[in-house]
Amino acid sequence: MLQHPQIDPVAIAIGPLKIHWYGLTYLVGFVAGWWLGRLRARKPGSPITEEQMGDLLFYLALGVILGGRFGYVIFYNFDLFLADPLWLVRVWEGGMSFHGGLLGVMFAMWWYGRKIETGFWRLADFVAPLVPVGLGAGRIGNFINGELWGKPTDLPWGMVFRQAPDALARHPSQLYQFALEGVLFFIILWWFSAKPRPRMAVSGLFLVCYGIFRFLVEFVRQPDAQLGYLAFDWLTMGQVLSFPMILAGAVLIFIAYRRNAE
Repeated sequence: MLQHPQIDPVAIAIGPLKIHWYGLTYLVGFVAGWWLGRLRARKPGSPITEEQMGDLLFYLALGVILGGRFGYVIFYNFDLFLADPLWLVRVWEGGMSFHGGLLGVMFAMWWYGRKIETGFWRLADFVAPLVPVGLGAGRIGNFINGELWGKPTDLPWGMVFRQAPDALARHPSQLYQFALEGVLFFIILWWFSAKPRPRMAVSGLFLVCYGIFRFLVEFVRQPDAQLGYLAFDWLTMGQVLSFPMILAGAVLIFIAYRRNAE
């Protein structure tokens, strides 16, 4: 049985100013995405230039933060928002939805694409391989906060989280997601996008991979207390939101390669 390291969620405190590790992990994700994006922008056929990567990052960051927060409110905790509206802006306390962030990023890409007069799917295929590094960083932030822990387990790497309502060893599901959604996801997308692919294929693979990884991890992740299981004593909100991603991604890949063959 392992103990959660109980890291102070505040990384730096200067008087009333507090910088949280959770916020720093997002910063790491954005900076890494910016750097990787500049590398991708050097390749022939890139939809943007290296200089435009900074502007694109600004739009994407707004999409991630606004979409992620509003998505969490709508999908997971609308009652808490009604009881405490200011909770919406206390992002450092945790509570971000990937699926909401994805919708926010899609809108941001559409908006920026219109501004620079480039197609949505060209931009989406460009951005997709940059996302996993941010996802992985965010899961480390979840682990530091001791949130989103897994179900009880007797496996040797089971971990006791002090924030949990009991002293049971649980799956460190944040680290599982870091490994899948961060490391493995990045390797797959970066490798796949290293060669020219039909338009929409990279975006389709993004949706399929994330949907599958998230759907599987949900089996060992403790469901949100305010929602519990939605059906069958195992179906979670994360799975409900991820399954359409898998279907949509498969359709995009099919269309992409069918068009390419014609």
